[in-house]
Amino acid sequence: MRSSDLIRLLTLAAIWGASFLFMRVIAPVLGALWTAELRVAIAGLALSGWMLLTGKPQNWRQNWKSFLVLGAINSALPFAMYAYAAQHMPAGYSAIMNATTPLWGAVMGALFLSEAFTLRKLAGLLVGVLGVALLVKLGPVVWSTELMLALLACSGSTVCYALAGVYTKKLSVNVNPLLMATASQLGAAFVLLPFLPLVPVQGEITTTVMALAVALALLCSAVAYLLYFRLIQDIGPTKALTVTFLIPLFALLWGAIFLGEHLTWSMAAGCAGVVLATWLVVSGPRK
Repeated sequence: MRSSDLIRLLTLAAIWGASFLFMRVIAPVLGALWTAELRVAIAGLALSGWMLLTGKPQNWRQNWKSFLVLGAINSALPFAMYAYAAQHMPAGYSAIMNATTPLWGAVMGALFLSEAFTLRKLAGLLVGVLGVALLVKLGPVVWSTELMLALLACSGSTVCYALAGVYTKKLSVNVNPLLMATASQLGAAFVLLPFLPLVPVQGEITTTVMALAVALALLCSAVAYLLYFRLIQDIGPTKALTVTFLIPLFALLWGAIFLGEHLTWSMAAGCAGVVLATWLVVSGPRK
């Protein structure tokens, strides 16, 4: 991995880790689906406007079906399933399930992109999941049908992300990262739109909430997906998906800096595991 790719990976993790701070304020007011819809719609419109200003071709007619598929599996379906899971199990469990995304990405890459699935890569992926488990505090949960469905929903989200990574890699042959970022957000907005009347806004919409929603969309979706799709194009989906190991690390760091949350030795051990896992997956000999 080039140093520029590593910088993009760390920047992306820092941005997506900060998204939790925004959503702690926004989601209780707007609800999960409205938060997701505003996030992808504003980001998609901003990116589309930027493409118009810079004269970049958008090729909607030729690729609209591919863009809808990308939006559905990369944003709309995972957002909806994680929103369901959040209602029935602690966030720590969702973080661990999310950390299995690179494992699924490696499987999909081996199946569809002929990527090597080495023991070194497998060890790195498993160490990453363990590191995330140490980063988050997991309390006891009562086994129930709702918990099982929540776990299945999280698993479905990780598979969606892995499939989206493979699909993006295939699509990147003919579509540049800027257009893919734009299309994924607008495609997700169209997919989520019919479900919005079923879920009313839950609280009072203030200027602060809307400002944070715009910041979430522009920074954590528009800018972040530009970095993400460029990473997939340059280093492949498996390595790009290791960002899910690093996101909890940065989320804890921002929480400690801005919210005064405490860090523990188990979190430090988890950070070490996450860094080791990322190194095992993204380094190593070239094919």
